[in-house]
Amino acid sequence: MTTDDVLAEVGPRLRRIRKDREVTLAGLSEATGISVSTLSRLESGLRKPSLELLLPIARAHQVPLDELIGEPPVGDPRVRSKPIVRHGRTYWPLTRQPGGLQAFKVHIPQSEQEPEPRTHEGYEWLYVLAGRLRMVLGAHDVVLTAGEAAEFDTRVPHWFGSTGEGPVEFLSLFGPQGERMHVRAKPTRSSSRS
Repeated sequence: MTTDDVLAEVGPRLRRIRKDREVTLAGLSEATGISVSTLSRLESGLRKPSLELLLPIARAHQVPLDELIGEPPVGDPRVRSKPIVRHGRTYWPLTRQPGGLQAFKVHIPQSEQEPEPRTHEGYEWLYVLAGRLRMVLGAHDVVLTAGEAAEFDTRVPHWFGSTGEGPVEFLSLFGPQGERMHVRAKPTRSSSRS
């Protein structure tokens, strides 16, 4: 929706709100200090609405400015995805757009497995939510617990799974080669340049 489209809808909305409240143009003029002719031109679309005109009208009607302007509705922000089960593991996609950086919540049931390291293009970041995650990365064989994170180039042979002591849940962020997770910290005053 363009700015002109939004502005074109303000006049009819002003008229509807005023009529719903059973207020005359003269009554609204008295409450706002805006002339009857200006209010009439606003409602008919012959005058462009401005903040100077809309603020007193919003106060007089005791409505948020958004209601006069017609703030577009915000869509439901929840990601509703169906779990994917592969090789006994459950993946919940947390991103909707294909390509680029992808996020998943992963659940691996309790099991003791023989690691089978693999490689592929990309870069991955893991964050353990619950349980103990066994991760084999190159020559390293480590266990990550809740609250721990790891990041690695997926061209290095890697494998992860349950330690066999219980299930494990973690977040996985994966990006194609060249895309890395960047964590930026705000510099402290003493470390910033003068």
